[in-house]
Amino acid sequence: MTDAGRVDPVTADPGLRHGRVSLALSFGVQGVAFALLVTRIPALQDQYGISDGLLPAFLAAVPILAGAGSVLTEKVVARVRPGVVLRWAQPLVLLSLLGVGAGRQLWHIAVALGVFGVAVGALDASMNMMGVSLQRAYGRSIMLGFHAAYSLGGIAGASLAWVGARWDLSLFVSYLPVVALLLPAALVGSRWYTEGRSPDGGDAGTSKAAGGALSFKLLLPLCLVMCFAYIGDSTVSNWSAKYLQDVLGSSEQMSTLPYNVYMVTTLLGRAVGDLGVRRFGAVAVVRGGSLLAAGGFAVVAGAPGAWVGMLGFTMLGLGLCVIVPQTFAAAGRLFPGNSDAAVARLNIFNYVGFLVGSPLVGVLGDAWSYRGAMLVPMVLVLATLVYARSFAPSPARYGGGHERPHTADVG
Repeated sequence: MTDAGRVDPVTADPGLRHGRVSLALSFGVQGVAFALLVTRIPALQDQYGISDGLLPAFLAAVPILAGAGSVLTEKVVARVRPGVVLRWAQPLVLLSLLGVGAGRQLWHIAVALGVFGVAVGALDASMNMMGVSLQRAYGRSIMLGFHAAYSLGGIAGASLAWVGARWDLSLFVSYLPVVALLLPAALVGSRWYTEGRSPDGGDAGTSKAAGGALSFKLLLPLCLVMCFAYIGDSTVSNWSAKYLQDVLGSSEQMSTLPYNVYMVTTLLGRAVGDLGVRRFGAVAVVRGGSLLAAGGFAVVAGAPGAWVGMLGFTMLGLGLCVIVPQTFAAAGRLFPGNSDAAVARLNIFNYVGFLVGSPLVGVLGDAWSYRGAMLVPMVLVLATLVYARSFAPSPARYGGGHERPHTADVG
């Protein structure tokens, strides 16, 4: 019972706790799977004989198909619940990852990556739909915790990929035990998938209550923020090693550290981020994260040496990590009666940012300088401040199943 005399929904429905744990498991499994793929790109090139010229086409196909998978999911969840989509998409992601490791010819990897891309789009969309729904049921911020589980899975997956490379294991041998462990775990965990209820007692994603009509004009600011955040993220993941070694003069061994530091600080920031949202509100957390991330890009651009550059990448991890989860949560608050469709459309801009970020920095770096190129994602992240008010619950909705008053946010 809260101090407002209202029964805590988590106490009233223990199934919400089980649903929260099972969904966190799904986020973690996805983090492992995606990291195992993207960290073994050189091994994929060697196994399939993919040239440097052809590689970008394969890499670009995954987010493009993932965007298509997200669009398809919006249509599917009009007839079935997001939990059903997630229950089948996650095994498909894991099996297609195994297929990537098992093939030998170009058409093998083309098919496997195609399935992986579509399934990842469905998986990302349905996971975040359910996360938004559960956050509404909890009445307090829990979305960052799910994304912290994804970051933890990413660290685990990158570590497993390092072991596979260190022991010179084939991709199939590296992937098989991981899939054999995670696939049954994901299937068992899916038994406890659950979703929250809207304030009027209907399904959270499909209720036709206020906010049900989806307006892309209202959603657009959040779409831009999502795109800008992933441009920043892809800049770190694709260019941090090269930047540290070629621009800041680090050793090859040290150049591998920025991304690891970025992943760890992302995990730490997300692990405590929900507490910050409950205490200070989503607007303040997003503004603070945007300023910290922009400061990180500024430090990286002006760094005199590798260690100062490492400081910048640390700031980037702590700043960028809060933006994406809060963007999904904001879409759920903005369209409480149609949050599934809002999340699916917003998720597309995840992949748009990923597609734009890496070539953008590369083109600017070659034509101008890599230091100057780092200022572009800095400016884009700062633009998030313009749209920060989109993260605020409206007075009419505050405390009505979206975010409880702060006096009731006891964790």
